[in-house]
Amino acid sequence: MGVMTRWLDPNEQRTWRAFLTASRGLMDALDRELQRDAGMPHAYYEILVRLSEAPERRLRMSELAEETSSSRSRLSHAVARLESYGWVLREEHPSDRRGQVAHLTDDGFAALAAAAPGHVEGVRRHLFDALTPAQVDQLRRISDTLVDHLTGS
Repeated sequence: MGVMTRWLDPNEQRTWRAFLTASRGLMDALDRELQRDAGMPHAYYEILVRLSEAPERRLRMSELAEETSSSRSRLSHAVARLESYGWVLREEHPSDRRGQVAHLTDDGFAALAAAAPGHVEGVRRHLFDALTPAQVDQLRRISDTLVDHLTGS
């Protein structure tokens, strides 16, 4: 006999649809604005941010894929595009000949620095300006709970 499906009740259904619509809408708006203002999609911006925060602006490709929740093939394609802009260099890992390291160049750092103010303003305008301080705290706690649940932490 099959497992009984746990259907969503009306409140859960409304909550799920609101969450889905809000999260997609937020990411679509931020992606459109970054593309328009900085000539890059949000996924590229996230790669540049992660590299900018890493020691010597370098990360193993495997770590970068993990940090950006990206498949290795998708990350490799994105990094190849960022290399074509001169924003990232791929280098052999010094101690692991099979591994590669992505390195944020000075031009890549400058592109990130130019894109960051507009992006932060978009995050503020589309997310934080719509919420009360208490709602921001609730959103952080809910998001932390979901991250812990989804990553098994």
